[in-house]
Amino acid sequence: YQKGLIYRGNRLVNWCPQCGTSLSDAEVEHEDKNGKYWYFKYPAVEPTADFDGIIVATSRPETMFSDEAIAVHPDDERYKAVVGKKVILPLVGKEIPIIADSYPDPEKGTGAVKITPAHDPNDFEVGLRHNLPVLNMMTPDAHVTEDYPAYAGMDRDAARKAIVRDLKEGGFLLRTEEYTHNVGTCYRCHTVIEPRV
Repeated sequence: YQKGLIYRGNRLVNWCPQCGTSLSDAEVEHEDKNGKYWYFKYPAVEPTADFDGIIVATSRPETMFSDEAIAVHPDDERYKAVVGKKVILPLVGKEIPIIADSYPDPEKGTGAVKITPAHDPNDFEVGLRHNLPVLNMMTPDAHVTEDYPAYAGMDRDAARKAIVRDLKEGGFLLRTEEYTHNVGTCYRCHTVIEPRV
């Protein structure tokens, strides 16, 4: 881990930010928790009349600084014409590609998924298939790294609130939906686990 960049040859583990240790799958307890999906837009790098950006839904906006791509299903007719185009990562200004992969479910959300290889096991696998960088934006105790000064030192919950606020103020946030999802927690302290390279 150097300036947040994780190099290949690693793997993702279940990490407890409270205990400071990795957990096996058998040590992760799953609990139903109320959550939200935030829908926000990644603007096109080169807007056209047919394409001014792409909308994703995520339950973890606090990890967006580690986004390396937006994935769409190769059979999803809505997005075939935009695969290969680039969009701008809001609040950061980094350009990331739109890629085609079998992972996104066209029936879920908008059918477009932000790919954050350092912070999600499915995204990690997509990243391996597409040779994407693995950029970690959290410290071992789940605070934002110093690479993002506006949010540096915030814990993941405070960062989520601040990022959602800033997405809204910047005109990127389109809507929010309530939902219940199954969350992995540490069997010892019941802290929500963090996938970590």
